[in-house]
Amino acid sequence: MELQKIREIVAQQREEAHRMNVHNWCDRMEEQFLELDSPLAQIVIGVRRSGKSTLCHKFLKQHNITYAYINFDDERLVNFHTEDFDLLLEALTIVYGDFEYLFVDEPQNINYWHLFVNRLLRQQVHVFLTGSNAKLLSGELATHLTGRYNQIELYPLSFSEYVILLNINRDPLLIRDKAALQIAYENYINKGGLPEVVRLTRWKSYIINIFNAILERDIMQRFHVRFPSVFHDIAHYLLSNFTHECNYDRIASIFGVASDKTVRKYVSYLEQAYLFIPLYKFSYKSRIRMRNAKLYVVDTAFATAVNELSGGDDGWKLENMVFLELLRRRQVNNYELFYYKNNYEIDFVVTVGKKVVELIQVCSDISNERTLQRELKALANGSDELNCHKMTLIANSESREIQYKGKVIQIVSAKEWLLEKNGIENVNVL
Repeated sequence: MELQKIREIVAQQREEAHRMNVHNWCDRMEEQFLELDSPLAQIVIGVRRSGKSTLCHKFLKQHNITYAYINFDDERLVNFHTEDFDLLLEALTIVYGDFEYLFVDEPQNINYWHLFVNRLLRQQVHVFLTGSNAKLLSGELATHLTGRYNQIELYPLSFSEYVILLNINRDPLLIRDKAALQIAYENYINKGGLPEVVRLTRWKSYIINIFNAILERDIMQRFHVRFPSVFHDIAHYLLSNFTHECNYDRIASIFGVASDKTVRKYVSYLEQAYLFIPLYKFSYKSRIRMRNAKLYVVDTAFATAVNELSGGDDGWKLENMVFLELLRRRQVNNYELFYYKNNYEIDFVVTVGKKVVELIQVCSDISNERTLQRELKALANGSDELNCHKMTLIANSESREIQYKGKVIQIVSAKEWLLEKNGIENVNVL
């Protein structure tokens, strides 16, 4: 590319960044993990449109940092090559002058970008990065930056952040405030938490466009998918069966794929792009842990909008929401997360070290006594097998404590649980 062209792009992107008004942006929990003066590259990774760029811009602006900026998710940079990095540095210096901080948006589309970042770190430039491909980023960072990075995963808005953004009272006393919170909760179940969806009326078309961009730009172009129609069909199938175990042989049979290896490869692409997130089965044997996985979608909006006729019931969506919230809180509380399956299933097994510290069951509607007894029995059985005494049933009901076969089980309102600050705190592992 020519220097003048790169300079023009940098200048235009600078103006776009300058016009951003961070005072109107919602605080995100993940901001606390960014380090301003660290010699490590600060990298925020997550699905498209989850707010990664916003998070970094907001953090830098609120700390009054003057920083240079380049966004590679720009069609004008499609012909940018490795040899153009020196021209980019020259253009950045012309536009910004000498800079100590550089924010690089979505660099993974450029070959050898990690070597460029490494050079900047050696020059003691503070580098902030965002990216939408988990394996590519983590693999290249681990290989070439040799631990010189701080990686933060960003998921769509939590329900707590969602209601703050809508200026809704989290602890309502008035009937109208309670109604507003309930409406927000029901919308969140279906619309999810991608920040730009919050106030969109025609949000489903927006979600479908993101879904297609992930499949086509982030996966098919990058990995040169050999059977694109089969790949699309598998992605849609998984959206119709989220929160369930992924049976590779069955999927291969359904779509006429000769080997389950192709299915495994396609599913791994979807995971790398953060569209689906695996949850592995709990076992004290590591080989069994990795054998089976349930797949959760990164935002329930994809299931609602893309597979509108088969996008899962509210029970699946609530379980998915709880899973994502547990992932957010894991970054604060440092636990591991699994599911457990024997003759019954525990939705979430929380462990610290080798100790199981909490069992969590999720059920949208427990008004039917038979349903309630089923969930309580699973928790009680899990308590005996896994030697865990903290049991929680998250449901769309009032919070209360219940005695079941000599065990204490907490039934927690899903709304209340989602609005908790950190959830699992001060875990006693003794």
